[in-house]
This record gives sequence, structure tokens and C-alpha cells, in this order.
Amino acid sequence: MKQYAFIFARGGSKGLPRKNIKNLLGKPLIVYSIETALNVTDIDKVFISTDDDEIASIGLATGAEIIPRPANLAIDNSPEWLSWQHAVNWVTSKYGEFEQFISLPATSPLRSVEDVESAMHKLYSGNADICISTTPANRSPYFNMIKETEYGHVELVNTDSQGVYRRQDAPEVYDITTVVYVSTPQYILNETGLFAGKVTHTIIPKERAIDIDDIYDFKLAEAILSCKGQVC
Repeated sequence: MKQYAFIFARGGSKGLPRKNIKNLLGKPLIVYSIETALNVTDIDKVFISTDDDEIASIGLATGAEIIPRPANLAIDNSPEWLSWQHAVNWVTSKYGEFEQFISLPATSPLRSVEDVESAMHKLYSGNADICISTTPANRSPYFNMIKETEYGHVELVNTDSQGVYRRQDAPEVYDITTVVYVSTPQYILNETGLFAGKVTHTIIPKERAIDIDDIYDFKLAEAILSCKGQVC
């Protein structure tokens, strides 16, 4: 069964300019994702979909293959799902059919090999179309998340949860992370988004679930990596 990893990395970034190749403790951010993918035994090839020559050069030097991403799929508001479809079609045309699609965003450098393997296994054991990664949420719509009403007052996001007075009494809720997504080429080509079919999840500890969007996320990732293997 051929299983391919994909890293989608545009050259442009507003929150943190050039973040995909920003140096994180001695190596470009994207290299962390490439190295993790290469260390997963069941992943046969690693591809980077990019519109950027510098990202492509780093990817090739690290052991990935490059999918040239069209300019219209590399703008700020282009849906990543369309880039996923483009990548599936490109790889299929060059290498033939494959069975499992693993997306490893460059912005999650703290993931482990085990996180990826867990998602790959969960896709099939959970009888699902796609497996996403999540982490336990700090806030809950059943207990301590509110919204403003049209009159300027506030109420619980989930107004059906009246009577839930303690976090322990509320259903467990999760935040979606960008650590890993696993699906099949057929699902990606035939659907329009993550939640169009049957979705399962793998739970990632908070210390590995950071998604770098701005300089503060970057500094946090830097601090956690600096403390790895020692007491900080």
C-alpha cells in the first residue's frame, strides 16, 4: 500500500513573513516536517507543494520531491483543499495511484513520528474518510464560552447547556490542530472539505500541538524545543 506525505508551503505569509523557512534553532521550519515524514517507516515518499524556489531548494536538499504549485493556488485566500486536489492529481499522473494521503503542515514542528503513525492507523480503525488531529480545548461552549446577543448582553455559546455548572460536567471538547491530516486520494478528489464525510481524530498533547501563525507561536515553539530533554 503506497502512502505519501505532503507538505503544503507557500512562499507568502502575512502573520510571520517567510515563516515556512524561518530558522528555528538552526534549521528552516519546514525541515522539521520533512524529517518527521522521512522517519515514518510506512511513508513511501514525501512531497512539497510550493510556489517558491527557495522552499523547493530546501525541500530537495532535505529529501523531498517538489510539486510545482500554480500561482492561483498560492494566494492568501485560495482554499488549501484545492491545493490538496492538485497535489493528488499531480502525483497520480507521475507515479500512479496510491492509497493514503498524509498532510503534515510545516507550521507544526513539534509533532512526533508517533503522532503521524497514530493518525494513519486511526483512519482505518475508525472506519472514517479522514482523520484530523485535535488537542483538548481550554474553553468549552457548554461551560465558559459566551457570545453577545443582539441586545448587547452575553449568553453561553451553547444555550442548550443550561445547568452545566462545572467543567467536569460538560462533554469533552477539542481544538483542531494542524499536526496531521490523513485521508484517501478518492475522498479528497470527490469532496469539498474536511467535514463532508466521516471524520475521526487522533488526540495530540498540547506541547506538540502548536501551530505557528505569528512570532509569539514561533517563540513558544522555540522555547519548548530548547527545553527538550532537560528541565526548564
